[in-house]
Amino acid sequence: MSILVLKFGGTSVSKKSNWDNISLIIKERLGRVHKVVVVCSALTGISTKLENLTLAAAKGDYQEKLQEVKKIHQDMCDELGIDFQEILGPSFFEFEKLLCGVAILSDAGPKNWARILSFGELFSTLLGSAYLKKQQVSNAWLDVREHMLASEYETGSLKKRYLEALCECDPDEVLQTKLNQHKENVFITQGFIARNSAGETVLLGRGGSDVSASYLAAKLRSPWLEIWTDVPGMFSANPKAIPEARLLKELSYDEAQEIASTGAKVLHPRCIAPVQVHKIPLHVYSTERPD
Repeated sequence: MSILVLKFGGTSVSKKSNWDNISLIIKERLGRVHKVVVVCSALTGISTKLENLTLAAAKGDYQEKLQEVKKIHQDMCDELGIDFQEILGPSFFEFEKLLCGVAILSDAGPKNWARILSFGELFSTLLGSAYLKKQQVSNAWLDVREHMLASEYETGSLKKRYLEALCECDPDEVLQTKLNQHKENVFITQGFIARNSAGETVLLGRGGSDVSASYLAAKLRSPWLEIWTDVPGMFSANPKAIPEARLLKELSYDEAQEIASTGAKVLHPRCIAPVQVHKIPLHVYSTERPD
């Protein structure tokens, strides 16, 4: 039974009209596959704000930045018509306790950095899951850290181990069976985060949601992988800077890797290898223009 992975980036999950499109996309894909896993980034700009908040917490003066992050999520909940306190209240309570601990210890080290930044994806998937249920898209919220284990580094800095983790991408029959036997056909989960062997939160590097989606597609033997963003594919140049840039309708994995590695923002360079190894086609679409 096929399980499709769809990844939606920060711009894709940051306004109601896009979530309405996400709802329609999921419903359409369920007509073609058995199950769908939806991987979400944090709301646009939130990861940077969380970095600044972490630094402020270590200096003991973070309330203003905390309230800014909170208001962005409250406004998003208001736009979606869901109750902030019900959906995000418990997570924000845990989040604020963590920030308080960082302030007391004056510690913004890699371990706390990873824990604080992980909340961006946790918040976005919780509110997304709630909104999709309002749209009659029944779904289960999954904590990706239960299924994404970071590889152990024999060498490397503490920063690299917590903030630039790598994961295995071999097919995972346990995960496949768990999802296939679950009563729900749609699963909402996070990009960017994983866990280490000690059960601690680690990050896959900035922009790592693409990488998470690629790992999951490989683990689940997905028939293809879809990356949904704010442009309808890869171009010959940056279309925002060069209007004559051409949409490249088809690329080999190596060609896509070269373009991603030389600065294209559409795909994270590390997301291509897992699908290339397992010969999984990768499609790029625009959330605002799904057709």
